[in-house]
Amino acid sequence: MSVLNGEDFLEAGWAPGPQIGQALVKAAEYEARGVTDPAYLLKLLRRDFPPTAPKLTMKAEPAPLAEAIEATCPEDERNIKSVRRYMNELLQTPVVTRGAVMPDACPAGSVPATIPVGGAVAVENAIIPSAHSADICCSMHATFFQCPKGVTEMLDDLMASTRFGMGGRRPENYVPHSVNHENVWQNPFLQGLREDALKHMADQGDGNHFAYLGRIRITEAARQQLRAAGHVELADSLTGHDESLVLVTHHGSRGLGAKVYARGQKAALAHVKRHAIDIPAPAAWLDYGTQEGRDYWEALQYVSRWTKANHESIHARFLERTGSVKVAAFGNEHNFVWKRGDTFLHGKGATPAWKDEAGRPLLGLIPLNMASPILVVLGRDNEDYLSFCPHGAGRNQSRTAMLRAYRNEEGELDAKRVQQALEHSTRGIEARWYYGKPDLSESPLGYKPAAQVKAQIQQFGLADVVAEIEPLGSIMAGDSGPPPWIRRKDELTPKQLRAIEHRSDRRKERQRLRDLDDGGNVEVEADEDD
Repeated sequence: MSVLNGEDFLEAGWAPGPQIGQALVKAAEYEARGVTDPAYLLKLLRRDFPPTAPKLTMKAEPAPLAEAIEATCPEDERNIKSVRRYMNELLQTPVVTRGAVMPDACPAGSVPATIPVGGAVAVENAIIPSAHSADICCSMHATFFQCPKGVTEMLDDLMASTRFGMGGRRPENYVPHSVNHENVWQNPFLQGLREDALKHMADQGDGNHFAYLGRIRITEAARQQLRAAGHVELADSLTGHDESLVLVTHHGSRGLGAKVYARGQKAALAHVKRHAIDIPAPAAWLDYGTQEGRDYWEALQYVSRWTKANHESIHARFLERTGSVKVAAFGNEHNFVWKRGDTFLHGKGATPAWKDEAGRPLLGLIPLNMASPILVVLGRDNEDYLSFCPHGAGRNQSRTAMLRAYRNEEGELDAKRVQQALEHSTRGIEARWYYGKPDLSESPLGYKPAAQVKAQIQQFGLADVVAEIEPLGSIMAGDSGPPPWIRRKDELTPKQLRAIEHRSDRRKERQRLRDLDDGGNVEVEADEDD
């Protein structure tokens, strides 16, 4: 059996082609003469057959970065400094040509070149899986409707129409949809995942995902603005309904998308190992010119269709339970990749704000927090910022840092103070938590001021606000307790407890060193589902 094969040559930097076949013949000659060490063989063959294409490396200087964000306080300044650092690392990737950050930008991790929430990059003829994140196609969907029921009754029906939390629906509770029967399951990035598609339909997950009931007042000026922008059908549907109820859902592709992402990231790491050197894992890409790259693109398109169907399933179940009359509906993605010519625009918590194929400014939904209005916007197609606008309010503190102020001396959350803070921050709406126990880090207190983000949308010319959906009630997952695979402390051995403590100490020390390196900044680690 030969010591080397074609894959070894690809990983060592040779481009596909006849040169590899010639090198294999020469390798056999060396082996016949007793040279069997793979590393030494490759060294000899590089002399005889120099690789035709040098491996790509990170650029010495980052590609241009446009910042549609302005600091209004010291916390903003520290946050923006971290965002800029991670973006500039990512912008050194060979295939990345431009970048932008939105008013809601905040770091999404501590690994170099990790795209922040509110970040967007333009990539030539390639897809970077980490730049759309594991929560592929995290998105918004709104249905305008008429219903005689009160808010409490509608929220009861909404609780019964959706599902939050880890896991998925049991087979007896599967929600049927034709999207699950599409002929896509031979795609290598989708093979074996049909069960995930089935069990997660009408399932919203956790974190910052929500189901929101609101009311919108549509003025004649707003209808005229929609008509002028080319959205005549929506404007006509809203004619005669000066006020309408609205259901808005926010979620991604659940376990289906997470597994597609994991496969895409693995393939991207293998691709850059063959064709590049010293590329940070979050910057790994798939070349769209390869079959693998095109397969991944097609898998992403299916995940997009599935996620839209998931939104529509929840909305249909709600409308049926409430006996409501649907008036209109639309939605948008904000964690995804969009192809415009040979350029792939990646957004991690960034809402598309360009024009569609018909030349119409895209409609978008921008939630700010569970107790604030959701903005209905028309994109301004501002190319200075890659034609994106924000996806929400973003954070200036991590969840852990935000909750620290509500802990007692023993490190436990002070239930009384938490309840007071929740009542104050959600005053005027009916706030619900699917698992009963509130998650203070997902309350309005966990996010940047809504007015600040809205003002910066206007300041940087990212989108026009057509109308606002006023909140009536909102459902989030809340605290569902520890994941089922984590054992209780009283079930762990002393050795296991010591190992947990040591890992925690190491994490704290790494964070301390990062903070010192960044001038004392405490980095915000946002959800993967942002």
